[in-house]
Amino acid sequence: MEYTATAKYLRISTRKVRLVADAIRLLSPEQALQQLSRMPKRSGMFLKKIIDSALANAHGKNQKSPESLRFLRIDVSQGPSMKRWHAVSKGTAHAYKKRMTHIRVVLTDDVDITEHKTVKGGKR
Repeated sequence: MEYTATAKYLRISTRKVRLVADAIRLLSPEQALQQLSRMPKRSGMFLKKIIDSALANAHGKNQKSPESLRFLRIDVSQGPSMKRWHAVSKGTAHAYKKRMTHIRVVLTDDVDITEHKTVKGGKR
């Protein structure tokens, strides 16, 4: 069975979150939480909260223990961008974007989930 948790409209760049998500994707949720608590990246805080929420959903629905769960997917997708302007010399302005991120964590209690784990880019 699958257990999901989603966080939307997080005010952090998608690229920064993917860097941390790729580092914990192949770990168990318990090991990932330990790694995230020691990681100096700001996106680790967001991922830690979402993984905690997914574990709580699994425990609340079917009383599943965290040891029996594995990551099926960690989806990090781009949300909307806020367009802002920065004043510069001679009365002109430069545009920049404040990016947002959507994160979805899917946990499963299936034993054989090796076919779902793929590595992007073909290299390992």
